[in-house]
Amino acid sequence: MFLSILSKKQSKKITTIAFYNVENLFDTIDNPNTLDDDYTTNGKYKWTNKRYRIKIKKLGSVISQLGLNRSKFPPAIVGLVEVENAKVVNDLVNSTNLEKHHYGFVHHESPDERGIDVALLYNKHAFELLGSETFVLEIENEPGVRDYTRDVLKVTGNLHGELVYILVNHWPSRRDGAEITEYKRIKAAELNRSIIASIREQSFDAKIIIMGDFNDDPTSISLQTLASNDFLNPMKNLLNPKKTGSTTYNKKWNLFDQILFSKNFLEKKKGKLYFKHAEVFNKKWLKVFKGKLKGSPFRTYIGPWYQGGFSDHFPVYAFLKKED
Repeated sequence: MFLSILSKKQSKKITTIAFYNVENLFDTIDNPNTLDDDYTTNGKYKWTNKRYRIKIKKLGSVISQLGLNRSKFPPAIVGLVEVENAKVVNDLVNSTNLEKHHYGFVHHESPDERGIDVALLYNKHAFELLGSETFVLEIENEPGVRDYTRDVLKVTGNLHGELVYILVNHWPSRRDGAEITEYKRIKAAELNRSIIASIREQSFDAKIIIMGDFNDDPTSISLQTLASNDFLNPMKNLLNPKKTGSTTYNKKWNLFDQILFSKNFLEKKKGKLYFKHAEVFNKKWLKVFKGKLKGSPFRTYIGPWYQGGFSDHFPVYAFLKKED
C-alpha cells in the first residue's frame, strides 16, 4: 500500500521509526584526543568542507524520505551511528532537507578511539524528550587491555503521548574476524538486557525499542541473546545473503542494521501504538550502478578514493500505527 492510495486520515496515524549508519560523518577539524586524522583536510581522505557539506545534504535527503511510502511525514525517530560529535548532528538537522521538519537531537560523547558516537533525532511535534543517559560497554581485547568502543544510548520520552524507551547501539566490529570478536557483541547484548531489566523494575510493561548497527545478523547468538523471548525482531525476514540486506562484505549481504520492539508493541489497544511493518530503504539511487560493486550501497569512499555517495549501509525503518 503506497502513499498515493492511503487516505490522509490513515497516513496521519502511521509513525515511522528509523535507523541509519551514516558512515564516518566527521567534520574537518582535527580532534587531538581521537583518531580522526584521516578525516581532515590534510588527512588520508582529503576530507574538505565541500565534501562534508555534500554528505550532510545527501544524508538529510535520505532521512527526509524514509517512510513516506506509508506515512504522511518523515520519521518521528531516527537513530544514528558513526557521528563524530554534536556539531555534525546539528548540521544534519539544520540541513536543506531536514530544517523544516522540527528535529531535535540527543548526543553524548563516547570513549570510542576514533571519536564516533551514537545519536538520536526526534521530531519535536511527535516526541517529547523526557531524559537520556549512556551506559559504558566495558570489554577487553585481551586480558587487561581495554577496548574503547561506543556507549549504549538510552532515551526516554513520549511518542505521540505514549511513554517509550529507546536504546541506540553500535556494537563492536568484526574487523578482526567474526568469531574472534563475537564475545564482544554478546557482551553488548548482555548490557542491553541489563538496561532493559532496570527499565522494567520501574515499569514492568514498559514499551521498549532497540535499534542499532549490531555488526551481527538477526540469527547471530548476540541478537538471539538480545531478543530473547520478549522482543520482536521484524528484520529476520528481510535478510537474503545472496540478494538483500543493509550492507555487503565480499559480495555477501548482511543485515547488521535492525530495529527491535518489545512484544507489547504487538498488542492492539485503543489509543496505543502497535507495530505494523519493517523495511530496508534500498532505493536504486542509493546503490552503486555499475562495476563489481553494482547493487551495493553507494558509499562516500571506496578505499582512499572519493565516490561522493551516501553511506556503506542502507537505512532501515519500521511503521507504528495508533489503534482507534
